[in-house]
Amino acid sequence: MRILAVSDTEEDRLTTCAGLEQLGHIDFIVSCGDLRASYLETIVTLANVPLLYVPGNHDTGYEENPPLGCTPIDGKIVECSGVRVMGLGGSLRYNDRVYGFTEQEMRWRMFKLALRAKWTGGADLMVTHVPPRGYGDLDDYPHQGFEAFNVALEMLQPRILVHGHVHMEYGRIEREHAHPSGARVINACGSQIIEL
Repeated sequence: MRILAVSDTEEDRLTTCAGLEQLGHIDFIVSCGDLRASYLETIVTLANVPLLYVPGNHDTGYEENPPLGCTPIDGKIVECSGVRVMGLGGSLRYNDRVYGFTEQEMRWRMFKLALRAKWTGGADLMVTHVPPRGYGDLDDYPHQGFEAFNVALEMLQPRILVHGHVHMEYGRIEREHAHPSGARVINACGSQIIEL
């Protein structure tokens, strides 16, 4: 199973048939947020595979103008190509102009979704905008991850959590972290091929 994960930074190569063909076979695409709807629409049209997305903290316009041809998974569990995918978008709310939540609000969102996942067959892949706290996040408040995601990883033990939000150019950012639950935590900023 090969999944293309995208987030935060647009890459011109993904908006051409030749660029997508260079990636090889892709079963589906996930977006971890903070990408223009038109960018996602171009990718899903050219790739001709399902594209699942969660909104990032800057995606407040998705409610009025969602990316056409793409499937929103924020607060949902969906099955795609035999993979159970759980989505939770947004970041810590650091001002009133972002799509964000307090830690407590995200904890409630996560618990409701994680319980539904446990009752219906679990989750293989978590798609979030921010990382779990302590696994690829930063110390400044706008770029901190959610502790609730650590709890979700322990509860559900998916194989992978893929996120964005922490751009690679912010410093010495590692693309992948190992979580104590056994999950791989992968930063998809720009794009990343994930083998599942």
